[in-house]
Amino acid sequence: MQYKLGIIGAGKIGEAILAGSLSKGLLTPSDVILSVRTEQHRKNLEDKYNVTAVLRNREVARQSEIILIAVKPRTVFEVLQEIADVISDESVVVSTVAGVTLDSMQKKLARKVALIRTMPNLGVLVGEGMTALAPARFTEESKIQKVKQLFESVGRALVLDEQYMDAVTGLSGSGPAYVYLIIEALTDGGVKMGLPREVSIELAAQTVLGAAKTVLVTGEHPAKLKDQVTTPAGSTIDGLMELEDGGLRVTLIKAVVKATERANKLLQK
Repeated sequence: MQYKLGIIGAGKIGEAILAGSLSKGLLTPSDVILSVRTEQHRKNLEDKYNVTAVLRNREVARQSEIILIAVKPRTVFEVLQEIADVISDESVVVSTVAGVTLDSMQKKLARKVALIRTMPNLGVLVGEGMTALAPARFTEESKIQKVKQLFESVGRALVLDEQYMDAVTGLSGSGPAYVYLIIEALTDGGVKMGLPREVSIELAAQTVLGAAKTVLVTGEHPAKLKDQVTTPAGSTIDGLMELEDGGLRVTLIKAVVKATERANKLLQK
């Protein structure tokens, strides 16, 4: 193989993975080839990252050890059909497209190819993504670990059975939008109480970041950490009572359920 990583569709997710793998030293520019649709985009990426960028998907698939497909859902099957006959037996095809099952990809490829279905989220843009990987049963462990390492260059990654992927989409895939809404609401609360908006945004965003990192670093249950903040007869318990009265907990649960159900229907299985 001439390239360790080939990216078909260098949009936000594809470019974030490219940038992360280069900045962490996992790959060098000479290890990467990618394909895009326009000459201007191709030139911009070559100038920015010093990688090889082309306009032909088949050129990427033919030469890459890891073939990362990060295109829009409506074009994923077209791309798979286009590259099927040039994929090496040593390669692994990785999809970041929500709702596309391993079985549906296998049918479009019309041959036995190492496959991994992934669900990264928007956090990969700042190196704090959460990605779940669901490999096909015949995908070698060495290939799975290489792909996992790739996504770990832009955050955290874990390997799951495919049966969980729609729920992953509903939780961590859609989850950033829920958190942005919470940050916006906290910000408005601060503004309501007299804080300048820019100050309120920083307070809210850093509070969410710090709370999330505390869960990950300490390994403590969120309920236990919540109790550590909640002193008897203090201000926090009054705030929590308002959240419970407003149904925040059950509303967030319902959001995950609805998004999961929608993910299951995104594309024909």
